[in-house]
Amino acid sequence: MDEHLISTINKLQDALAPLGGGSQSPIDLPQITVVGSQSSGKSSVLENIVGRDFLPRGTGIVTRRPLVLQLVNRRVKKDSHNVDSAANELIDLHVSDDKANNKSQSEDNAEEWGEFLHLPGKKFYNFDEIRQEIVRETDKLTGPNSGISPIPINLRIYSPHILTLTLVDLPGLTKVPVGDQPPDIEKQIKDMLLKYISKPNSIILSVNAANTDLANSDGLKLAREVDPEGMRTIGVLTKVDLMDQGTDVIDILAGRVIPLRYGYIPVINRGQKDIERKKTIRDALKDERSFFENHPSYSSKAHYCGTPYLAKKLNSILLHHIRQTLPDIKAKIEATLKKYQNELFNLGPESMDSPSSVVLSMITDFSNEYAGILDGEAKELSSQELSGGARISFVFHEVFKNGIDALDPFDQIKDSDIRTIMYNSSGSAPSLFVGTEAFEVLVKQQIRRCEEPSLRLVSLVFDELVRMLKQIISQTKYARYPALREAISNQFIEFLKEAIVATNEFVVDIISSEQTYINTAHPDLLKGSQAMAMVEERLHPRQPALDPKTGKPIQGQPPSAKTAAAEEKSGFFGGFFSTKNKKKLAALESPPPVLKATGQMTERETLETEVIKLLISSYFSIVKRTVADIIPKALMLKLIVKSKKDIQKVLLEKLYGNQDINELTKENEITIQRRKECKKMVEILRHASDIVSSV
Repeated sequence: MDEHLISTINKLQDALAPLGGGSQSPIDLPQITVVGSQSSGKSSVLENIVGRDFLPRGTGIVTRRPLVLQLVNRRVKKDSHNVDSAANELIDLHVSDDKANNKSQSEDNAEEWGEFLHLPGKKFYNFDEIRQEIVRETDKLTGPNSGISPIPINLRIYSPHILTLTLVDLPGLTKVPVGDQPPDIEKQIKDMLLKYISKPNSIILSVNAANTDLANSDGLKLAREVDPEGMRTIGVLTKVDLMDQGTDVIDILAGRVIPLRYGYIPVINRGQKDIERKKTIRDALKDERSFFENHPSYSSKAHYCGTPYLAKKLNSILLHHIRQTLPDIKAKIEATLKKYQNELFNLGPESMDSPSSVVLSMITDFSNEYAGILDGEAKELSSQELSGGARISFVFHEVFKNGIDALDPFDQIKDSDIRTIMYNSSGSAPSLFVGTEAFEVLVKQQIRRCEEPSLRLVSLVFDELVRMLKQIISQTKYARYPALREAISNQFIEFLKEAIVATNEFVVDIISSEQTYINTAHPDLLKGSQAMAMVEERLHPRQPALDPKTGKPIQGQPPSAKTAAAEEKSGFFGGFFSTKNKKKLAALESPPPVLKATGQMTERETLETEVIKLLISSYFSIVKRTVADIIPKALMLKLIVKSKKDIQKVLLEKLYGNQDINELTKENEITIQRRKECKKMVEILRHASDIVSSV
């Protein structure tokens, strides 16, 4: 079962490899990522685990693409082989197979071989050829000039002498560009490594040279950037045999320097001289075991040191990690699969329909969705913001109504204006009562002020309808035919512009009709007598004089002659002849070209002015209520409902018989490419889903 879990992850890695694998994959697979500086001994650690020389060697950056290394123990049998026995084989290889020990590392061996994902079906029994293929495949993508690429190479090695394990060998950290390397090579490598090791399901295998200060380790420093607590990092200490005499790594192993959850494991690799002398890995493993068993600092813990223990530990960690993450991986695969299936559905199948049927279908869909948004019957109603018909309702009842209510007639009408109009409307014979004409003139002027906000409302509603248009055509299915989408958009806006002309005329007529006839018999209008009484009460709140005989208020007291005379002198015309020069008065000089109201208003003028103001306020309130109610109705009739009813007919007339219908239904290249990508993703994720479903 344990081996089956790792095998499942290996299959998933292979299945997801076409997506770019590693950092590019949408599914975060549990894997062990190997990081370290160029000189830390990463390659030697991996070769010791495999027991074969197969990785490229040389100066500079040798690993220039991630290598997904899948190790498969091909002799696993149910209840007859386990991790401990496989680990023991690594220790005893040099004893158990003398013939194998005497063979060249590059010689063919029927029990061990490698397979590359990019060369399906081809088995590499010669491990020198595996090395050459890694170099060839790397150069194929990056060129021979030490460039790097995040796209991994997938290599699977089958052997009875290894533990089932999956490792990702990443390029070594470097600081100084060499040869033709770009100046930012350090940043490129670091960015690539961070994309791999920052994933939560990635176990970080940090390879560090023991003969240098651990605090200066590039691999450990990078690991701590994404895993500061060390919860998913395991350390490997190489070059333990090269430390100064009398020094050891006991403090590091005990977690007293930089603690890691999985701890540190010391190993010994072959040096450059060992490789040049053709020292086999089997001999190196034997010497490694001997070193730890005989070293005074490590002998008591020798079974926790060396490559075999490292392989066993990594196998255990990986299995535990897979068990923890597999349920989430299943859910992630299913969710991602559903996402791409939905996108593929929205993109639609490769068009097999005739151009005319495509146009008909899209116009019908657009018309239905437009009506649905207006009526609040859209497929997806947002809970985050108002949209469609709800926004228009807001414009009607909040923006427009409040704007009309804010119109104040007396921010333009002054008392002097009312006084002037009263006299003008009386003609040559001053009237004895409040003039109706003065009232109507002033009211009509104020009613005209409703025209501007009403026309502004038409513009606001037009903007909202265009907003709905953009909301509809932003959907993926409309992007499929960009020319047709553009044509629908243009024709819709053109239709609205034509409808707006008639709507504006209708709105102006409504305001003009309010101006044309001032309904002084309106039941809600304040009566003249009521207005007069209210003003009288406001101007003369005192108690009326009482008759001394009866004790009752005296009714209809005429103004005294003195008061009347005073009013006459200080009235409207009195101000123009206030001079006391009798000669000027006798000369009857011509009045000035422009006559304006001057002087203090008489009590009667004040009374009449206040009465007219009350009547204007009362009638204008009626008009505002009427306008706030009738103008939105006019827009519904002439613009909104009309567009909802007629848009499908108009679009069909304009587009269905279009001579360029083939051009209109030409599919977007981006859509074609995206459909291919989605098909590929769906196929890959279905395969991945089948794999995890078997667990």
